[in-house]
Amino acid sequence: MGTRLTTFSHGAGCGCKISPRLLEDILRDNVVAPTANVLVGNAEHDDAAAYLLGEGQVLLSTTDFFTPIVDKAYDFGRIAAANAISDIYAMGGRPILALAILGWPVDKLSTSLANEVIRGARDIAADCGITIAGGHSIDIPEPVFGLSVNGLVDTKHLKRNSTLEKGDVLLLTKPLGIGIHTTAMKQQKLKPEHEGLATQVMVHVNKVGALLGKEDAVHAITDVTGFGLAGHLLEMLTPRNLAARIDFNALPLLSGTREYLEEQIFPGGTTRNFKSFGGALEGVEDFFRRHVVCDPQTSGGLLVAVEPTKVDAVIKIIQRNDPKSPVAKIGCVTDFVGGARIHFT
Repeated sequence: MGTRLTTFSHGAGCGCKISPRLLEDILRDNVVAPTANVLVGNAEHDDAAAYLLGEGQVLLSTTDFFTPIVDKAYDFGRIAAANAISDIYAMGGRPILALAILGWPVDKLSTSLANEVIRGARDIAADCGITIAGGHSIDIPEPVFGLSVNGLVDTKHLKRNSTLEKGDVLLLTKPLGIGIHTTAMKQQKLKPEHEGLATQVMVHVNKVGALLGKEDAVHAITDVTGFGLAGHLLEMLTPRNLAARIDFNALPLLSGTREYLEEQIFPGGTTRNFKSFGGALEGVEDFFRRHVVCDPQTSGGLLVAVEPTKVDAVIKIIQRNDPKSPVAKIGCVTDFVGGARIHFT
């Protein structure tokens, strides 16, 4: 099949993210708290920074890049772009401009492959109505690609990851298991019937977030990426000192996820995630459960907190505007009474 990009990367997609525990050490004394204009910094680990422009407009800004998660250069570019742009949609905004970030081992990989990566990213950006207007490239040992993306949102429609409320119902818009599938692919153990399933999910852009941002009943949104479902849900719950009860059997999974875990196929990022925040989880003593909820996702779905009386209406909005989404009700937000913060039933 030609050059396999994943053989040139030690990690895969968002699975190469630094673990939450180590990230806390790195950001210690480097936290940007909100100011009059900086509405969102990095204090609460939200999806993008938010700067008040005035006249009811907020500028959103985010950066995301990683090593190859698939072998095809074109698909790598599409996935990286969809993943980065998703941060804007997760804040309820619409993207307006992107810049490319490219690291390429020019002595190991052809420049034609790098061109394919960028072409894939441009196609996703065009589908989102924006242009990749420039960027920066360097010669490094491992291939790396991503985007810096700017977006806009009305102040009243800005969505945070930490503004959920007790009683909110939690929705998830994409299946889990991406890290498991891509690890199987990297190890050349992916079954023929599962070829391309993870790629289809990862290149699907979370555009519906811009519509959900306009819904008052939607209290909070984030996208599920490298810290897995459990890690990103903890980022939502902790600032408000709330908890959640999740119906594990309601979680949508990629076909074959259980089979691969039975074969001990999973990314290293799963273990790093569990070591970082496993103490805040209950009901994941089972190997399968633990490795599903801590599985690093790349370009994963939106995790949406919705007012209970409006859940059906919000689901209809998602289904009408994003018919490929297997949107699922996975649980609810509760009081935190000590002990575990997320209870999987």
